[in-house]
Amino acid sequence: MNKATTTWPALSYADWKDTLATVHLWTQIVGKIRLRKMPWLNHSWHVTLYISPDGLGTGSMPYQHGIFDINFDFIHHRLRISTSNGAREEIPLEPVTVADFYKQLFGKLAQLDIDVSIHDMPAELPNAIPFPEDTVHASYDKARMADYWQAMVKIYDVFTRFRTRFTGKCSPVHFFWGAFDLAVTRFSGRDAPLHQGEAPNMPAAVMQEAYSKEVSSCGFWPGNDQYPHAAFYAYAYPAPDGFADQPVKPAAAFFSKEMGEFLLNYEDVQQSADPFVTLMDFLQTTYEAAANTAQWDRKHLECDLSHYELEYGCFRRDS
Repeated sequence: MNKATTTWPALSYADWKDTLATVHLWTQIVGKIRLRKMPWLNHSWHVTLYISPDGLGTGSMPYQHGIFDINFDFIHHRLRISTSNGAREEIPLEPVTVADFYKQLFGKLAQLDIDVSIHDMPAELPNAIPFPEDTVHASYDKARMADYWQAMVKIYDVFTRFRTRFTGKCSPVHFFWGAFDLAVTRFSGRDAPLHQGEAPNMPAAVMQEAYSKEVSSCGFWPGNDQYPHAAFYAYAYPAPDGFADQPVKPAAAFFSKEMGEFLLNYEDVQQSADPFVTLMDFLQTTYEAAANTAQWDRKHLECDLSHYELEYGCFRRDS
């Protein structure tokens, strides 16, 4: 096996933060197209993007002539739009402004006779600039973007395996373009108190519906200027008493009072002897911290599928 496919890439926020800022806004434009074309699904699951074999994609979306999809290809550095009638358009991923990307993308959609319009203000970002007016963000480092996507590929595999241990309601492993994070969320089945939080350019009703049920959620986030590290996070909503004081693994994990969640820096996973096990330990122990302190019905919400893996040859770590 090629070593490049088995090694977790090193990530440095400082080295790619300008590319991150630009691509984040590009994904918001594509995500808002998905938001407009898909029927509503609980907890805003209809807006998310998904890890694909070459990047990030929308999956199939309905339009007036069938279905179409949009895919960021971070191997060949192209944005592809494909339709069910065989038509296809592409845009090169290169250093261009958000305004130019927006103009090119909607020009290609018009050529494909895909009728869609979006609210052109970025979501969940302070000091946002409308997409058609943003000539500030215009960075694209192919190598750094490919490294970050390859990290998400590794993480997707661990998150997917972690997800199989739960028989209760659970989200897909999906990418939220609002905060540029890959996430998976488990639900206890109980209602949650009305969420009081807010985010820039995000209706309160959307946040309240997203957190209308009790959850234990984990994810991967690239960091920002205030916390310049790619990191894994895990939180509970509502946060039960004692949650922050629970023991979790690995030793490098810690509870951030400022963020209200457990954090584990990506580099601590990437540099560990076994990144798969290190990350799985973090996911499992932070979930147990939430489930135990909130008294989830773990007997009826969890499962062991190892016998299916052995019997039917399902996904195994060594496959």
